[in-house]
Amino acid sequence: MKDITILAMPDSNMASIDNPRRGFLAANEFLKQKGQQPLFKIQIAGLEKEVKLSNGLFSIHTDTTIDKIKKTDLIIIPAIEGDIHGAVSRSKEFIPWIIKHYHKGAEIASLCVGAFVLASTGLLNGKNCSTHWRAAHDFRKMFPDVELITEKVITDENSLYTSGGAFSSANLILYLIEKFAGREPAILCAKIFQVDLERQTQSPFIIFQGQKDHNDEQVKQAQEFIENNYQEKISVDQLTTKLALSRRNLERRFKKATTNTVVEYIQRVKIEAAKKFFESSAKNINEVMYDVGYSDNKAFRNVFRKITGLSPVEYKSKYNKASYAY
Repeated sequence: MKDITILAMPDSNMASIDNPRRGFLAANEFLKQKGQQPLFKIQIAGLEKEVKLSNGLFSIHTDTTIDKIKKTDLIIIPAIEGDIHGAVSRSKEFIPWIIKHYHKGAEIASLCVGAFVLASTGLLNGKNCSTHWRAAHDFRKMFPDVELITEKVITDENSLYTSGGAFSSANLILYLIEKFAGREPAILCAKIFQVDLERQTQSPFIIFQGQKDHNDEQVKQAQEFIENNYQEKISVDQLTTKLALSRRNLERRFKKATTNTVVEYIQRVKIEAAKKFFESSAKNINEVMYDVGYSDNKAFRNVFRKITGLSPVEYKSKYNKASYAY
């Protein structure tokens, strides 16, 4: 029997408490139907027996409180809601408890932005981690010693697991079910909950917004020029001339301010524009390619796949409104 503890923290997202509970219970039911013993003992634990969520809209009556748990095999840290900094601060009483049980042998899995709580323990320092792509900038600022890999749906390192954003946390639950109970129960759960078991990247879902939360005005000018002229061929030399900066100086300051190189930023802005064309227009691949300033078909396709994880054709087929039947 594997003891699973799902934490109910003050700012927890209710669905990310209930969904893993349902997933492990479904795996237990499958094992019983096969004439086997249930594998998972699931309990929800908080600081108190009743935890109010979503500003009091919901209440969860926990199975136990964390101070009464002597041993557990797997700890699930759910996603948190609202202001990240405040939510992390209000979860600080869980931090020493999580660290203690990790050193006693427990494995730990964070769902979506629950990674902020896990990172607050220091256990992720020097390790890979995923979280919701929208929270990536805040995460890097708060936890510079953690290797954030936003394109990954799941990371697994030293008995620490993290997942990408929102509903992709279901992929981590299926991953854990497969790891502990086998492939067959995981496939059944994937079919019951209609989750793509093999999804490994959240790259197709990432919306590039451009990091402008910095004080380097010349870098902001460069960003704005790129965003306003993505239809043109833009070079680093063109920007250095415009800003009267050396190439080395611009590259250094741009990377520090945005976490992207100049070339990466140009590519991401162009591909974001291409994605929007594919989503909402009837233009073909070549038309969109020219509209975002590319003339080399192979280069465009390679950069598009590198950033989104899909080819232009695959992306258009997946997201264009004309592809849907009503």
